[in-house]
Amino acid sequence: MSDNYILDGHTPVKCSDLIKWAEWFGTANRKVANTEKNEIRVSTVFLGLDHAWGDSQPILFETMIFGGDHDEDMWRYSTWDEAEEGHIEACKLAGV
Repeated sequence: MSDNYILDGHTPVKCSDLIKWAEWFGTANRKVANTEKNEIRVSTVFLGLDHAWGDSQPILFETMIFGGDHDEDMWRYSTWDEAEEGHIEACKLAGV
């Protein structure tokens, strides 16, 4: 089972209380960035679950491109700052 995390500002914090995590997750603004142009969208969000599955640093953020030549290209990150930087790079790649 993966670890659950919530955000304290831009800092991920492990949350072992599943009820607290679910309540937070259900109401939190997990969006890091969202950029749209024409029919292409680049979205970067906080996932709330560690997608590294214990193999490395927690992987907690994801950028995905929707539409265009790079439709469904995806990158994942450990920190908010990495996610912001990755969002900018994905926007350049997607042309938005």
